[in-house]
Amino acid sequence: MTRTTAKWTLDDYHRMIEVGLLSGRQVELLNGEIVEMSPEGPEHAQLSTDAADYLRSLLGEKALVRDAKPITIPEISSEPEPDLAIVQPLRALYRTRHPYPENIFWVIEYSNTSLSKDLDAKRKTYAYAGIKEYWVVDLKNRLVKVLRHPIDENYSDEVTLSEGEISPLAFSEIKVLVQRLLS
Repeated sequence: MTRTTAKWTLDDYHRMIEVGLLSGRQVELLNGEIVEMSPEGPEHAQLSTDAADYLRSLLGEKALVRDAKPITIPEISSEPEPDLAIVQPLRALYRTRHPYPENIFWVIEYSNTSLSKDLDAKRKTYAYAGIKEYWVVDLKNRLVKVLRHPIDENYSDEVTLSEGEISPLAFSEIKVLVQRLLS
């Protein structure tokens, strides 16, 4: 038996949100499919909040750090909600639409129960969209995967760190301490 999945457009998804069809549900649109998001445990929630505060202190007015807010990838009908999206500081524009890939410096996902989704579906989505840098903070193993240089649906460069520092591609002068992302 062949199964066909109905794909949703961004307009379909936005209409569902407008009429309240998705209210009370933690979902995101990935490649035309409405996908349930894993609930955040206390550690996940607090560490991503602490990381957002830390990045804001490092970046100042150079970038806007958005916590668990949608980004829009029109080409593949996707509107994921990364834990953190570091984007161009275009506040007036974001009142009319979410950041598009060209507005995004990098995204960060904190993973506890969602590691396989973050390293597969989300990795492919972000790479396909051309988001230059994607960090996955693996809470179970206390590691940070830094993925860079998207090619098609993957990243050509991957480094796994448990200590040290990371300089984001967009801000080579900034040094992000790995331990500040993990604890």
